[in-house]
Amino acid sequence: MRRPALAFAFFAALFALALTACTTLDALVGNQVTFTAPQLQKYVDRQFPRDYQKLGGLVTLRVMHPRLTIPQDSNRLQLDFDLGIGGFGMDSQAVAGRFALQSGLRFDPTTRGLHLVDPQLMNVDMPSLGGAMNAPTRAALNSWLSDYARQEPVYRLDDNAWGRLAGRRIGGTTIGDGKVVLHLDQ
Repeated sequence: MRRPALAFAFFAALFALALTACTTLDALVGNQVTFTAPQLQKYVDRQFPRDYQKLGGLVTLRVMHPRLTIPQDSNRLQLDFDLGIGGFGMDSQAVAGRFALQSGLRFDPTTRGLHLVDPQLMNVDMPSLGGAMNAPTRAALNSWLSDYARQEPVYRLDDNAWGRLAGRRIGGTTIGDGKVVLHLDQ
């Protein structure tokens, strides 16, 4: 009697482990792949800090400490960053301010990644510049945001997940109920 119970417990634990290892159960049997904020956060944490040279190298814009959230009643995700500015007597490693943006997401098959789409600056706080953002900093931040949205994914599917989707076409990408969903077409 002890052996069947032990075997059942072992297989139940193994099955639970297999489910958590998958991106989502729907990726295996359904028509969608679901991502949570912690999954996306783990990826973005590995991408920062990043330095960007602006104004011919006179200014370094350092974007660091990303914080990603998916607000419950929103169809956009939010990214908050700390910002360092190097040049003009400032050190890019010191936090000079913060900014927040909200954005939709799109899937790009060439990068196998989720990219920002229509990002909007929601809040900019630059105490080191007197609280207001000056024109060169705003131009540098908008330039970075445009480049980042076009070139850098917020999340990239790994080889294992990409392999499971072989032969499937990825349709739309939606954000809702605190998660990101890639819809798969047949």
